[in-house]
Amino acid sequence: MFEFAIVVLFALAISDLIVGVSNDAVNFLNSSIGSRVAPRTVIMVIASLGMLAGVTFASGMMEVARNGIFHPQFFTMPELITIFLAVMLTDIILLDLYNTFGLPTSTTVSIVFELLGAAVAVSLLKISQAGAPFREVVNYINTSKALAIIFGILLSIGVAFIVGALVQIATRLLFTFDYEKRLKRYGALWSGAALASIVYFILIKGAKGSSFITPDTLAWIKGHSGLILLASFAFFTVLLQFLMTLTRVNVLKVVVLVGTFALAMAFAANDLVNFIGVPLAGLAAYSEAGAAADPMTATMEALQHPVQSSTLFLLIAGAIMVVTLWLSRKARTVTRTEVRLGRQEEGYERFESTALSRAIVRLVSSVFETGGRWAPPAIRRWANGRLDRSDFRPPPAADGTVPSFDLVRAAVNLMVASALISLATSFKLPLSTTYVTFMVAMGTSFSDQAWGRESAVYRVSGVLTVIGGWFFTAMMAFSVSGVFAVIIYYGKIWGMIGIGAVAILLLVRTRDLHRFREEEETAL
Repeated sequence: MFEFAIVVLFALAISDLIVGVSNDAVNFLNSSIGSRVAPRTVIMVIASLGMLAGVTFASGMMEVARNGIFHPQFFTMPELITIFLAVMLTDIILLDLYNTFGLPTSTTVSIVFELLGAAVAVSLLKISQAGAPFREVVNYINTSKALAIIFGILLSIGVAFIVGALVQIATRLLFTFDYEKRLKRYGALWSGAALASIVYFILIKGAKGSSFITPDTLAWIKGHSGLILLASFAFFTVLLQFLMTLTRVNVLKVVVLVGTFALAMAFAANDLVNFIGVPLAGLAAYSEAGAAADPMTATMEALQHPVQSSTLFLLIAGAIMVVTLWLSRKARTVTRTEVRLGRQEEGYERFESTALSRAIVRLVSSVFETGGRWAPPAIRRWANGRLDRSDFRPPPAADGTVPSFDLVRAAVNLMVASALISLATSFKLPLSTTYVTFMVAMGTSFSDQAWGRESAVYRVSGVLTVIGGWFFTAMMAFSVSGVFAVIIYYGKIWGMIGIGAVAILLLVRTRDLHRFREEEETAL
């Protein structure tokens, strides 16, 4: 029974890698795809290299599935296998549903609340059978983790949007929409600052989970953040100015491509645990139980201790993620949703206008009108002139198509997202990479006046739909995994087979639905 369950867990891990990458790819592809910084093949190669680099840093993040949400010393191996099976089955169904409708969500939030839901369900069953009061469930569950995730959701949404909007408007006032004329003057300085924040992001996110960077080295990096940032800024500014002078390279392209690599690396390093951490924890529980005198009743204290993940497992997972990135049609659908929500020009709008979106647009318009009256006329005229895009037409990409937004906004997206995630990591704040990158992209598009009079209500409706989906992720992950855990707890192998059959049926149906939606959208 349990040998079969472990095999099923690893089979589910492959499926989870596929659906997870399909959703998370938007985090690091949005800016480069939307700005058409390079041919799609080049972008995909850079993102693939970033992911392969990231999996080598992933080992330090695997403890979340072992002891981050529940206390393993209160559970036996069969109970943990029940929890892990419920989590993996729920995760595949939930993420595939989001992919089908092209909605980005957080794989971290989904896995955390699935673990929480299944662990609470099994804990309540144990407490009920023991005749103990239900309040003892707090002894089984790491409740502070769930509260931290919820806090992170709320913090990510507001802070990322506001910071993205402010940095974008400051950058646009500096460069204007006709930025190429001013790139020679300020381009190296601004791009040097952007690359410094991105490289620091690589160091902080990579070092945190790396198996070959010592704690002393990590402490030195954190203790000398200012020096690292200053030295990086000076180095990149001089290098980029040198490149601009000799080769006339567009330094913003360098920023966007390096930023794409950095975010792809961070995704692989941090989110890999969401896909293979649970099966690896299941294997560890099975191995520990096998060494005990009574495998069925031995508790899993051993899962409290850190473990070094197998490099082979990590590399295989990285290869699956790269293949998925290149082949997944649903990954393109999710990316297309975010790019269209931030598109500079008018066009097909997927989301319908709602009363709430119209009310928000009216409120924001009135606030800006009131604020504009308080600004001195001279400053107002200067700002309006710098932000005027009436005569601006974005230059076509190499393939002749017009980008959804320019390189200035793409670079700001990556710089701000990298800086915010690095800052949160340094202070151990629970920010979601998905939430930060999405809300930064929406904030920059808002500042760039991409949400015009005709499209604003549709774009705001789309943003509200995505944000609502994030909270729906947490609720569905918790409740569905709890129900699945109860079914597997009582149904044993037949419960697992039954839920697996339902999952396969749903995957087939959503594949057909996605194909139908693509054909319908192409016809519009």
